[in-house]
Amino acid sequence: MFPPFPQEKAEKICEELKRRIESGEIGIEQVTKESEERKNQGLMIGALVCLDQNGREISIVTNSGISKRLKIDGSLPFTYAPPIVSPSEIEKALTKNDKEIHDLTASLKDLEQAKADSKIEEIKHRRKSLCEESLSNVHSLYRFNCLSANPEAKVRTLKEICMERSRSRMEAFRLPPTGTGECCAPKMLDYAIKNSLTPISMCEILLQDGDSKPIPPCDSRCGILLPAMLGLEIIYQDSDIAVVNKQSGLLSVPGRITSDSVEERFRRLFPSVPKQPAVHRLDMETSGVMILAMNKEAHKKMNMMFEKGDVQKEYVALLDGNLMKTLMEKPRTDKYFSMNDEEINRRKFHGFMELFFRLDIENRPHQIWDEENGKKAVTEWEILDVERYKTPDGSTRNATRVLFKPHTGRTHQLRLASADPHGFGVPIIGDTLYGKCADGERLMLHAQKITFPHPTTGEMMTIECKSPF
Repeated sequence: MFPPFPQEKAEKICEELKRRIESGEIGIEQVTKESEERKNQGLMIGALVCLDQNGREISIVTNSGISKRLKIDGSLPFTYAPPIVSPSEIEKALTKNDKEIHDLTASLKDLEQAKADSKIEEIKHRRKSLCEESLSNVHSLYRFNCLSANPEAKVRTLKEICMERSRSRMEAFRLPPTGTGECCAPKMLDYAIKNSLTPISMCEILLQDGDSKPIPPCDSRCGILLPAMLGLEIIYQDSDIAVVNKQSGLLSVPGRITSDSVEERFRRLFPSVPKQPAVHRLDMETSGVMILAMNKEAHKKMNMMFEKGDVQKEYVALLDGNLMKTLMEKPRTDKYFSMNDEEINRRKFHGFMELFFRLDIENRPHQIWDEENGKKAVTEWEILDVERYKTPDGSTRNATRVLFKPHTGRTHQLRLASADPHGFGVPIIGDTLYGKCADGERLMLHAQKITFPHPTTGEMMTIECKSPF
């Protein structure tokens, strides 16, 4: 996971913290018995530099896990972020099933020696159920202060966060890994949000074998929590630009009905950015890479790049049906739609569209075909695969995975290229405007890749974000 904030200031705090630990000025208290598998893993420490409401810097520090605690007294220039859930609460949640799990484990050893296979499977199943119940009991204790659509923090449970993530990816709900919520980053951010502090720098380092290089937040645990706590998943950030993985269902910029949007959430995280930091937009229902500017000069340069066509974008979509079959039957004389006959004969489907659309003023925000007054939309496309799509109700049907490379940036360009008869005539799954969307479904369109020159250095950058479907 990419660090969501600059690291420099916080890294200096981490180095100071490390020095004081090594000198003995800051002790490490063993709170609970350390598990065997963690004995030689070292200790992760973290620092989060924040501004309070008067603009003063506050340094929040912590350590990972719950078995150890940094002994920081009031004379030191650090504020300690405690665990989200205390060790005693976790122990109490695990106690209910501990004895039965222990007894079942002992029974398994005896049965394995006796080779009683049928009984072994029954006991393994029972033990697995009890372990999952215990893990669920622990997870139910975790609640995190999150930045919400309102300026005030909103407390969300770990289960709520994981269920929302599963819905956005159209995956079955799974319990998160053990230890989710006990890394440094979520502890420090929870403390900051709860106390109305604005984070400006964050860093984590591992104390092991004298090494202390910054380590980014982990994908397996922090990758679940941090986007929910911050309201955005930041996949790249420097002093000039940031790139986020916009979630489906979130506006890019404030709308008429709600101001909740990528821009609004971004300004809450980085108050000094331009009033309108987005340099391009994605449809509300589309997910994927979106660039925002950290300053006015970067915003101006990025806008110019988009206008000049110096930015290349790639999208992936799932279309509702077997597009290969549709294209084999499509008339070759369609002047808006070009395919290479040689590629068709090799069953490699690739081509271009030049379509013309304008706003349907009587049915906003729909776009309609208008060859005379519409704006030209040029789209390059390639069929990647025909696959079986599993719907939210469990049924399956054919779907076609398509790679889109838009050469223009028209409203609903790819949705229309898919659904309109002048294009494919096959809508994207989950399209509420030009197709159909079942309960629990989302628009299966994701901006997966963007390539552009950095607005300050000129270095060519390619940022990719894997499709969630």
